[in-house]
Amino acid sequence: MLPWKRVCRSLAAALLPAALLAAFTPLTTGSAAAAQTTSSGWNDYSCKPSAAHPRPVVLVHGTFGNSVDNWLVLAPYLMQRGYCVFSLDYGQKPGVLGINGLGPIAESAEQLSTFVDKVLASTGAAETDVVGHSQGGMMPRYYLKFLGGAAKVNTLVGIAPSNHGTTLDGLTGLLPDFPGAEEFLTMQTPGVADQIVGSDFLTKLNSGGDTVPGVHYTVLATRYDEVVTPYQSQFLVGPDVHNIVLQDLCAADLSAHVLVGTGDLVAFHEVANALDPAHATPTTCGSTIG
Repeated sequence: MLPWKRVCRSLAAALLPAALLAAFTPLTTGSAAAAQTTSSGWNDYSCKPSAAHPRPVVLVHGTFGNSVDNWLVLAPYLMQRGYCVFSLDYGQKPGVLGINGLGPIAESAEQLSTFVDKVLASTGAAETDVVGHSQGGMMPRYYLKFLGGAAKVNTLVGIAPSNHGTTLDGLTGLLPDFPGAEEFLTMQTPGVADQIVGSDFLTKLNSGGDTVPGVHYTVLATRYDEVVTPYQSQFLVGPDVHNIVLQDLCAADLSAHVLVGTGDLVAFHEVANALDPAHATPTTCGSTIG
């Protein structure tokens, strides 16, 4: 191998883990410190669900996200519509502030289970609805399937969820070519490694079918997703599943992976429809102002 090729290969090996981590980042974490404070009005444990919206909504952030930054738009959006809204931090690593979703996803699902129980106890509701972005749209399926969550969740809405893993536009296929890269991801960010196509976690999660009885599933995907690729891998198969491509509702929606979960009002209109299908209204490009 020519010297310059060896240099390039070494540099690529060093940069690949960082590239993977950056690609999974669903948002900037400039307000990480805010994750340790109040959540701008949501996470109000005195909130009691109304007859119109009897189930509290639990929001589950994505990889490298937190309970505040991911939901600065959607949480108020749902509160204005009369929902009790809650969000949690999960998958934390010691000494890392406000950057979560890094731990093994099975353990994160246990954190979700504990949080849902807390929300149900405080609100007096029998069930909750769960809305998640990226890892947060997929991880709850482990809770539903293996931790008894199906009895406590009516609806799961996944926004750009990593349901069947991701190739990161082919980047994950390069891992075997870079010694140490896969080990780095597994040891330092198992929450990322678990989302790679073919991981042991995803094999277990999807064996025997994508869904469990009694839960309504909605998947919201964007054709411009550059993180969970191909975007069709986000879709679920089951008897009570609604797979939606946002561009089929609004061709002008150019949101990629980050924006679709943090600020896309076309997507959020569909979230509201999924939470209250009896009062659903058509989602169009005009939903961006509604």
